[in-house]
Amino acid sequence: MVGDTLIAALIAAFDLLLFVARVVEPQAQPRPEPWFITLPLIVGMVAPIVFRRKYPLTAAYLALAIGIPHSLAEIGIGSVVTGCIALYTLVAYVGRRAALLYLAVSEVISLVQLPLQQPDDWVLGLIMTNLALAFSWALGEFIGARRAYHAEVERRLRLLETERDQQARIAVAEERARIARELHDVVAHAVSVMVVQADGAAYAVHSQPELAERAVKTISSTGREALTELRRLLGVLRSDGNGGERTPQPGTQSLSDLAGRVRAVGLPVRLDIVGNVDDLPAGVGLGIYRIVQEALTNSLKHAGPGSSAVVRVARAGDQVELSIVDNGRRTSGTLVGVSGGNGLIGMRERALVFGGTLDAGPRAAGGWEVRASLPIGNS
Repeated sequence: MVGDTLIAALIAAFDLLLFVARVVEPQAQPRPEPWFITLPLIVGMVAPIVFRRKYPLTAAYLALAIGIPHSLAEIGIGSVVTGCIALYTLVAYVGRRAALLYLAVSEVISLVQLPLQQPDDWVLGLIMTNLALAFSWALGEFIGARRAYHAEVERRLRLLETERDQQARIAVAEERARIARELHDVVAHAVSVMVVQADGAAYAVHSQPELAERAVKTISSTGREALTELRRLLGVLRSDGNGGERTPQPGTQSLSDLAGRVRAVGLPVRLDIVGNVDDLPAGVGLGIYRIVQEALTNSLKHAGPGSSAVVRVARAGDQVELSIVDNGRRTSGTLVGVSGGNGLIGMRERALVFGGTLDAGPRAAGGWEVRASLPIGNS
C-alpha cells in the first residue's frame, strides 16, 4: 500500500497543479470549479488506488463512479489514469471476466459522456481512451501471468520439499528396520552361545568345576553384551516381514575381505587398522563394517576412474574412529555425482544407534571423506 499511496499522491499532485495553473490564469477556459468542489474530487479520485490490491472490485467501481464528475469538471488526468490502473488491477488480480464487465461499463460511460463533453473531437478522445485501456489490459495480462507462474513455482517447491522430507523419513525408517534385524541376529547369536555354555556348565559342574566356572563367566559376559544390544534395539523400529535365514553378521574381522572385494571391482583400497578391534561388541563391529561398506560403495559409484580410497579404523580407549577417504575428481568445487541420498542417511543412522557421530563431505584437496566416531561403552 505504500507504493500505491505514492502513485495516488503523484496523480493528485498533477491534478492539483493543473487546477492551480487554471486559477492563476485569468484567460483559462473553461473556468475551474471552486476549490471546495475540486479538492474533494481530486482526493476521492485517487483514494481507490490506495486499497486497490486489497479490494480490487470495490476500488475499480468506486473510481469509475467518481471519475464521472471528475471528468465533467475537467480537473485533469486523474479519471483516465485511475480507470486504467483499475482495469489493470482487475486483469492481474481478479480475472478476465470481472475485467471485461468493468471495461464494458467504462465503454458505455465513455460513449455517453464524450459526445456531450467534446462534441467536435469525441471520436479522437474515444480512440485515445481505448488505446490506454488496451495497454492497461495487456500489462495486466503480463503481470497476471507472471504472478501465476511464480505461484505455481512456489507450490511445486513446497511439494518437492514435502516429498524430499517424506523420502528422508522413509529412508530412515527402512534403515532402522534393517539395523533392527541385524541387531536381532546379534542378540540371537549371543543367546545361542549362552544356552550352549549353560548346557556345558551343567554337565561339568561336578566333574570339572574349572570348566564350569569358565562357562559361567562366558555366559555372564555374553549376557551383558546381549543386554547392551537389546537396549539399543528398543529405540529402533523393526519390520517383522522377510524373516530370512539367521546367520552371524560381519564385523571388523571382515574388513579385509570387504577391501579385497572392492579392489577386485576396480577401486584400489588401503586398509589401516590401529589398535585391537577384534574384541569389539558384535553390534559395534557390525556398524563399523556397514559404514565402511556404504562409504566404499559410494566411492565406487562417484569417485570416477583412476581413483583410490584409504580406510582407517583406529581404536583409542573406549572410542573407535573411522575415516574413509577417496581422491575422486571434482568439477567446479563439487564432487562429481555425489548428492544427498539414502546412503549418507543410513550411515548416519548407524552411528547414532550406538551414540556416535558421522560427518561426510568434499575435501579441499579433492575427493570425498567420511568420518565417524563410535563409543564402545555398554551404555
